[in-house]
Amino acid sequence: MKKLFALIIFFFLFVKVNAQELYVFTEPASNMPAHSISGKLTGHFVTTDNIYGRFSQRFMPQVMFGFSKKIMVHVGATISNMHTDELTYESFSLYAKYRFLSHDEIHKHFRMAVFIDGSATRAPFHYDEITLMGDKNGVELGLIATQLWNKLALSGTISHVQVLDRSRKSDVIYVPARAYQSMNYSLSAGYLLIPKEYTNYKQLNINLYTELLAEQTLDIKKYCVDLAPAIQFIFNSNAKLNIGYRFQVSGNMSRMSTNSWLVSFERTFLNALKKK
Repeated sequence: MKKLFALIIFFFLFVKVNAQELYVFTEPASNMPAHSISGKLTGHFVTTDNIYGRFSQRFMPQVMFGFSKKIMVHVGATISNMHTDELTYESFSLYAKYRFLSHDEIHKHFRMAVFIDGSATRAPFHYDEITLMGDKNGVELGLIATQLWNKLALSGTISHVQVLDRSRKSDVIYVPARAYQSMNYSLSAGYLLIPKEYTNYKQLNINLYTELLAEQTLDIKKYCVDLAPAIQFIFNSNAKLNIGYRFQVSGNMSRMSTNSWLVSFERTFLNALKKK
């Protein structure tokens, strides 16, 4: 507990360095621009996984729709070799978020949103860790709160995940016991480093992020706490490149890996859904 407390103190000291809320590992309460469509490709890379003891990778193409300022939807799939010996189609996912609260002022705002995420995967049941990005069949329901002050943004998320695997209703007794439900928590901070002042929308934006990510399974007592620093480059106000590194700082659950890299690129098409 002392180590976790010290980590949280470090987290806030690190990020107070002026933020966007386009977090790399989590979603903010704010939505993408209304009437827009985005295409995104995310790559997750594990240098040494715990199944094959080799470099593993997962690619996730997504299409995202900003139907209004309050509602957005993501549709995605994964291609991976994290649970198999070759790169193959792995899963399909659907995510929806509804922003129900917004207090907006000049250079600051507070927003809250609820979300639901679902995944159907072909991957076998491995590990205690519960994630819906290709690893488990399941549904996640969560709440997000995000506060922006000028260039600094803080966001917190709490969610509950239920794994919908056939083995859950089986009479087979698994050793070790399997985890089918969890509580997930995140605390994210972002800081707009460049530009110091805006002069036009074509300026390069550079954002720095630090995210604290935690999971606690409910049917067996397993947990993990990760720290994930990242850097983000925004080009022409409509293209975004993310590079992040996630590593475990505390935990006792079996996982594919306790550290991984994330690289993603996203392109947004404004007013693509607007009636002409």
